[in-house]
Amino acid sequence: MTGWRRSSSPRPCTVLTSVAAGALLMSGCGVIPGVPGGSREPVTVMTWAPDTTGADSVNMAGMPAMARTYARWINEKGGIDGHELRVLTCNEQDTAAGASKCARRAADEDVAAVVGSYSRYGRAFLAPLEAAGIPYIGGYGASADEFTSYLSYPVNGGQPALVAGNGEQLAAGCERVSLVRPDTLVGDTMPGLLDASLGRSDRAASYDISAAEGATSYDAEAAKALAHAGGGCVTAVLGKGTETFFDSFRRLEPEGSEVRISSVLGSVGQGLIDRTGGPHSPFEGALVTGWYPESGDARWNEMREVIRRYAFGDNRIDPADTGVQTTWIAYTVLKAVVEAMDAPDITAGAMSVSLNRGTEVDTGGLTPVLRWRFQDMVGTAPYARIVNGRVTFQVVRNGRLTAERKGFVDVRDALVNAP
Repeated sequence: MTGWRRSSSPRPCTVLTSVAAGALLMSGCGVIPGVPGGSREPVTVMTWAPDTTGADSVNMAGMPAMARTYARWINEKGGIDGHELRVLTCNEQDTAAGASKCARRAADEDVAAVVGSYSRYGRAFLAPLEAAGIPYIGGYGASADEFTSYLSYPVNGGQPALVAGNGEQLAAGCERVSLVRPDTLVGDTMPGLLDASLGRSDRAASYDISAAEGATSYDAEAAKALAHAGGGCVTAVLGKGTETFFDSFRRLEPEGSEVRISSVLGSVGQGLIDRTGGPHSPFEGALVTGWYPESGDARWNEMREVIRRYAFGDNRIDPADTGVQTTWIAYTVLKAVVEAMDAPDITAGAMSVSLNRGTEVDTGGLTPVLRWRFQDMVGTAPYARIVNGRVTFQVVRNGRLTAERKGFVDVRDALVNAP
């Protein structure tokens, strides 16, 4: 059973009598501390993400680590509505085979939901989940299939919302925009999303530059971006390749250039800024579009305190990482749904019914209030399941991602109108 583990394994219980039996119950075997009688069944869920190394691989190990940390915290508080939370984790390995294996394991373990997970291989994992009737709650949004599957309940608008939001953020101050994006099917959708927002502010369409993923240099693409942008803006959405692109860009950028750079969270984050010099980073002054409030916002205080007290120094968990933040929000959804169900046994089917009937989830301002009724969804074919089409505008100041504009910006119209 490689690639998965439980956050805590229940000890086998033997039948004892009188004092010994009482001592066993006090030790927590079959009873959650603080839950009278312990009559409610545990809720078992799974969180997966790639835990990989290599230049082209994705490592999101902080997400399963955050899930286990959440479980330790909530179980010390008595569980969720009297249910002990049991978290299985799985290394998705950033492969289609790994994603499928994790999903089949979730079905074999009869989990109530897959929560707060990351995978780029939506079809590989959603087919097994759909066959088993298991809801997928709060995925990172790395796969387009997450926004079409009837058993997916996303908490953000994924990369489409970020790119559409980036267009609106740039429209406020950029006469011309160069977009550098991957030469992939997903990359092919980005110009339309960006331009839908630029067009709403009567800005010209972006200059589209496709680039190979995982390249070691982007000198040719950087030269094109600079030539078109003039005194405008260059935005790059290349995932891990974004750092490499801006290395090339800064080498070619003439002294005194007024070109402003931009990207989206996931391609640029606080960790990258810290690693490349903090206040002296090449990203100083960059505009960045995100899903959630900036990491220093007070609305993240509870998550930060839980990490401080229950992560036991696990350095995989970075509270500024959007993956960790997404897992926290996804488990907030799980908690709200289980509490609303108020049932002795939580099953995957019952959880989907509760979500489809409109269970309302208040995430403490980290997102708008979430509901997954039909009328709450964007509803267009590519993004049918998006219920949160709002983004945040951030800027790098003194080496920190900070709010450029207060509150959320709604980009649902751009998602609907993008070609």
